Amino acid sequence: MSNTPDEYPREAVDLDDCMQVIKSFLEHLEYTLGKDKYTSLKRDVYNALSYSARDRMISRWMDTQRSYYHDDPKRVYYVSMEFLMGRTLENSLINLGLIDNFRNAIESLGYDFNEIVDEEQDAGLGNGGLGRLAACFLDSMATMSIPAYGYGIRYEYGIFRQNIDDGAQVEVPDNWLRYTNPWELERQQHLHKVRFYGNVKEFRDETGRVRHEWVDTENVMAMPHDTPIPGYGTQTVNTMRLWSAKASREFDLKFFNEGNYIRALEKKMTSENISKVLYPADNVQEGKELRLKQEYFLASATINDVIYRYRKTHSDLRKLPEKVAVQLNDTHPALCIPEMMRVLLDVEDYTWEEAWEITRKTFAYTNHTILPEALEKWPVWFFEHILPRHLIIIYEINERFLEEVRKCFPGDEEIVGRMSIIEEHWERNIRMAHLAIVGSFSVNGVAALHSEILKTDLFKDFYRMFPERFNNKTNGITQRRWLKMANPGLSGLITASIGDGWVIDLDQLQKLRPLADDPQFRGKWYQVKKTAKERLAAYILKHNQLQVNVDSIFDCQVKRIHEYKRQLLNVLHIVALYNRIKQGTAADAPPRTFIFSGKAAPSYAMAKLIIRLINGVADVVNNDADIAGQIRVVFLANYSVSLAEMIFPAADLSEQISTAGTEASGTGNMKFTLNGALTIGTLDGANIEIMEEVGEDNIFIFGMNAAEVARLRKNYSPRDWYNGNAELKLVLDMIASGAFSPTAPDLFQPIIDSLLKDGDYYMLLADFADYLAEQDEVGRVYLDRDEWLRRSVLNTAGVGKFSSDRTICEYARDIWGVKSHSAESSSIAAKDCSP
Repeated sequence: MSNTPDEYPREAVDLDDCMQVIKSFLEHLEYTLGKDKYTSLKRDVYNALSYSARDRMISRWMDTQRSYYHDDPKRVYYVSMEFLMGRTLENSLINLGLIDNFRNAIESLGYDFNEIVDEEQDAGLGNGGLGRLAACFLDSMATMSIPAYGYGIRYEYGIFRQNIDDGAQVEVPDNWLRYTNPWELERQQHLHKVRFYGNVKEFRDETGRVRHEWVDTENVMAMPHDTPIPGYGTQTVNTMRLWSAKASREFDLKFFNEGNYIRALEKKMTSENISKVLYPADNVQEGKELRLKQEYFLASATINDVIYRYRKTHSDLRKLPEKVAVQLNDTHPALCIPEMMRVLLDVEDYTWEEAWEITRKTFAYTNHTILPEALEKWPVWFFEHILPRHLIIIYEINERFLEEVRKCFPGDEEIVGRMSIIEEHWERNIRMAHLAIVGSFSVNGVAALHSEILKTDLFKDFYRMFPERFNNKTNGITQRRWLKMANPGLSGLITASIGDGWVIDLDQLQKLRPLADDPQFRGKWYQVKKTAKERLAAYILKHNQLQVNVDSIFDCQVKRIHEYKRQLLNVLHIVALYNRIKQGTAADAPPRTFIFSGKAAPSYAMAKLIIRLINGVADVVNNDADIAGQIRVVFLANYSVSLAEMIFPAADLSEQISTAGTEASGTGNMKFTLNGALTIGTLDGANIEIMEEVGEDNIFIFGMNAAEVARLRKNYSPRDWYNGNAELKLVLDMIASGAFSPTAPDLFQPIIDSLLKDGDYYMLLADFADYLAEQDEVGRVYLDRDEWLRRSVLNTAGVGKFSSDRTICEYARDIWGVKSHSAESSSIAAKDCSP
């Protein structure tokens, strides 16, 4: 899936450096891997080349870390349960400025560089936008020379591999580490002890102060694995530190000494399960318990590591916020807050007031969800059992906080109940978002609409009390991976036309605007897009055994499968268009290839059923001779970063059709726009800001806005919409009758019931007619090739705001209070990111 050599915009090759690459590669092949040209496999060649590339980073990495200790800048710790990094080799070589030297060197030895790159397994340590955003942020922080560290978990098994069997998703373990990972360095000397279960003893010390001791715990060791993250065009190489769980020696010795060897191995396996798999099944108690243990494992190891690093050069933890900012990527790492309190109270012997002042000034929280039901909550009894000391701390935080609430809103016990960290329900729960807000000095959303909803709806009570804490930081993507690496043909055309300044300053794409009216430039733009479509078409033929028309609209919806993202609305349009073609009423419609990709959570039955429906519709449409290939439907299995890097450059149309007011931001929309796709979407998430940047005439907007959704929801009758639209009724009746599941006619009845009986919560039926009308407009514009290409160029030209460099600049300036630290990144440091 890598880019072909002739498409890459070649730079001058340094022949002396190529010789050094060859020397390093051959030495690693022989001395690190014990292979030679006769015994080595492609995997060995990839590993040897990766070790050679890593060698180039090590000295920069060491220099970067030494400078952080010597100059003592304030540092950022970005904590995330997910880091969806994708592949590392090609991206690292681009950032290091060595891609052409390494390509030339390895090809001079008779190897195909692209085949070697394709040997790399995606590091799938995430399930979508949350983890991919974290990866983009690491790239931008290194490129902008922000002193920063990423902290996460080194899952042995990442997000599952998705197979499609008879139209249904089948999950297969993703053992991404089975061939080792040449990019990481294991730091066995930096183990941190993480404790679970046990009891809490309360006592008074010699001064009469109430103290607590957490005893009789079961202990697990957290071992760090460090991966260097190189910036582009700078000497800075930052660190991503991922924790793996290891059994403590106490466990091993205890049971071995008793002669119970089987029990010793069981304990070792159980303790190391913590970092075994990303997102254990949450529909069983054991899976939920393991998930909570993962979250605390990350929090405890990270907080202890942050304090350990701070202690190397400072003694007074009361000054920690002057040198440390910890960013919580959603609520999953929110246990960092009570863990910091535990360490400060029980280990460092600070008073509650001192500890809380330090904690509250250290943490910042990013919210990533609008849906109330998606906000993370944990049963109190889980904490009583697994984290008893933290439950006591959370109770104390909540008690003191509610005293402030009552002072702020005297006599209003309803607001006290709404704001409490503890949800008093039939099952008492800890509201993790409330804990994160109360324990942080900053709370940000990830798009302008999302942030406004947080202030006026989801967290409106907190906003009334702490208005100064709330702010917006619209998400962004790194153009280094999503244009320069993923789309070298377009990258080369842009660089040849306006220079390469856009690689570190995406606003420079504005220079493309005049070229949108240049027929010769549009012709080159068309050829680049067609080449990308041909590459994707070849992939589809190989993996789905389906021939697609590269002159058709490549209409793409690739993202996590969820009802609010409304892949189902897309399917309803496909069926309606299929019916029109069959009826002879779509003669002027251009051919389309509908491309889906994405994974459904293993326990999310409705999302998995939607995947089956997509494939059921595909089976009927793709095999109907009457429509003569006018439309094709394809579901690409096992969506990943690498697959996305092939889809985004080839897309003509980007489907961003979530119900208005449900998508926090989205970043896929930005990647499509960057690569020249036009968007059809609702006024949701970052779609609104994309529309503002590219122009209302260059995007296809349909449906209700968030306010209209809220109004209609109060009195929404989906059956009225069903009965009032004959085309919609026909589509739903076909699905219900088994037209797309002939061997199991009732298979998709739950989907129909969700729309007609269960209230159509995401309001597909209300938006259906407007969606189809806008899709008709898409078809009309596409038939005018010059107009479509003009709009495509203007989309890319208007995407500058959505670089993760801009986002990180705003975080650094407005939240973290940090500055760029490397003189080598002066071109980027020139941006006003100073606090």
